[in-house]
Amino acid sequence: MTTLKSTIPIKKYQGTGNDFVVVDEAHSIADRPSFAVQYCDRQTGVTHESASQAGADGVLFLELDRSPNSPRVLMTLVQPDGSLAPMCGNGARIAAAWGADQAEVSNIVIDTPVGARRAVVDDDTIKVEMGVPRFSPSAIPLDYDKPLIDTSLGELSVTSVNTGVPHAVAIVSDVDAIDLEAVAPPVRHAECFPRGTNVTLAEQTGPCSFAQRTYERGVEGETRSCGTGAVAVAAVAHRLQRIDSHATVSVSPPGGSLEVTVQETGQATLAGPVSHEFTTNVEKVESTIE
Repeated sequence: MTTLKSTIPIKKYQGTGNDFVVVDEAHSIADRPSFAVQYCDRQTGVTHESASQAGADGVLFLELDRSPNSPRVLMTLVQPDGSLAPMCGNGARIAAAWGADQAEVSNIVIDTPVGARRAVVDDDTIKVEMGVPRFSPSAIPLDYDKPLIDTSLGELSVTSVNTGVPHAVAIVSDVDAIDLEAVAPPVRHAECFPRGTNVTLAEQTGPCSFAQRTYERGVEGETRSCGTGAVAVAAVAHRLQRIDSHATVSVSPPGGSLEVTVQETGQATLAGPVSHEFTTNVEKVESTIE
């Protein structure tokens, strides 16, 4: 049996510590789940002399449409466990940075499985539309007859919201005092979430500011930042009347700071920095001949 391999160029980006391998769709990958599992591994995954750690929080497969009237990027995110994620806030911001650089524009549309999201690139700050946060059981989805609002689940009191992906958000007094790796899995896999959920902790640190920690579905652990989680924090804070309506909220995960605005229309936006870490070549399996 002979395995044919070749190398392809990849880029590594991060947004407030949420890091992703970026693959141009021009370089076809036949087995995307296996590729993601291999190169996202934190022990043996993609690395570089300038990298602080191996691996990544996911692989973004991006396809650029250079239409002069409306340049856009088709974004597909494969997570470290090989599953597909319908949306990722920081991933969408990275896709916007990549696409804007390729097309030499500052306004670009990101096409995701949950819809088109417009983005604006201003130097290293990228703002992206995140849609309307939804609390209904059918939107989560949630095996419950009404929205899950400030309800005890496991060791946490959570509010469930979909910001492109589902989040169970718990407002706590001190995010750093909680063992997230212990309290999150029972909520992540709770029977009321037939497809599972992300678990996000939020601590109000000011009138319109929160600290955030998120245990991500598909990563199956805590990440240094989660954009959909930041939007979930702001949406839940609005829902629980902890902040003024339509205020811009500063949300700080361990990897940096993000700004979330929920507009009068209900639409949310997410803004924050993005940086390119490195470019390198990695192996891909072309085919196996017996």
